[in-house]
Amino acid sequence: MKQIQDRYSYALIVLRGLVKTDFKLRYQGSFLGVAWSVLKPLMLFAVMYVVFGKFLRMTDGTPTYPVVLLLGICSWNFVAEATSIGLHAIVDRGDLLRKIHFPNYIVVVSATCGSMISLAINYVVVLIFAIFNHVHFTWRVLLVPFSVIQLWALALALALIFSTMYAYYRDIAHIWEVLQQLIFYGMPIIYPLSYVTNKGGFYADVARLELLNPIAQTIQDIRHNFIAPETQPTVWNQFGHWWVPIIPLGLTVILLWIGVHVFRVNSRKFAEVM
Repeated sequence: MKQIQDRYSYALIVLRGLVKTDFKLRYQGSFLGVAWSVLKPLMLFAVMYVVFGKFLRMTDGTPTYPVVLLLGICSWNFVAEATSIGLHAIVDRGDLLRKIHFPNYIVVVSATCGSMISLAINYVVVLIFAIFNHVHFTWRVLLVPFSVIQLWALALALALIFSTMYAYYRDIAHIWEVLQQLIFYGMPIIYPLSYVTNKGGFYADVARLELLNPIAQTIQDIRHNFIAPETQPTVWNQFGHWWVPIIPLGLTVILLWIGVHVFRVNSRKFAEVM
C-alpha cells in the first residue's frame, strides 16, 4: 500500500514539474509572454465576428452573441491546443523518458493540463466580457465545471491516441491539422446552431445530429450554462427522448477508454521506435 502511495506521490510531483516547465517554455522568448494565451483567441474572435457576424449576419440575433462566439472559440482552442501539443509530447520528451523512469502517460497529461491553464485564463476574459455585456447569469453556471471536465477528457483521449500514432507515423500531425480546420468550420463554433435549426427541414435535422458529437455537445453545454440558457440549443433540449443525451456522454467514456488502452498497449515500445 505504501509503495502505491509513493508511486502516486512521485507521479504527481513529476506531473506538477512538467506542467510548470511546459507552460513557461510555451511563451519563452516572446515579448508578450503569457498574454498570447488571451490575445490569440481574441484576435480570432475579432476576425470571425466581423466576417460571420457583421458581413454574413450569421448570428442568433441576441446581444449575447459576441460573448457566446468568444466562449466557443476559447473552448475549441483548448481542444486544438491540447491535442496538438499532446500529439508531440512523447516524441518531444523522448530523451527525458529514456533518462528518467516515470509513467509515459504523464507527459501527455501535462500537455493537456498546461492547456487547461490557458483555458482558465481565457474564461476569466470571457467572464469580464459577459459582465460588461450585461449577461444575466443563472444557477446553471454551477454546471460549467462538469462540462469543462468532459471537454478535458475528450482532449486527453485524443491526445493519447494521436501521441501513440505519432510515435510510429509522423504524418498524423499534418492530417490532424487538416481535420482541425474541418471540425472548426463544420461544428457550431463560429456560427450559432440556432441559425440552422430555426430554418427547419433537413438541414435543421442534420444540425441537431451534430450535438451527438461530444465536442459540439460539450461546447454547446458550456455556452448554454455559462452565458445564454434561453437561446443556446443543446442535446438536452433538442431531442424528445431522455436517452439521447447519454449518447455523447457514452462516446466520451468510450473514447477515453480507447485512448488509455491504445496508449498503454504501445507505451513499452516507444523507446524502440523513437
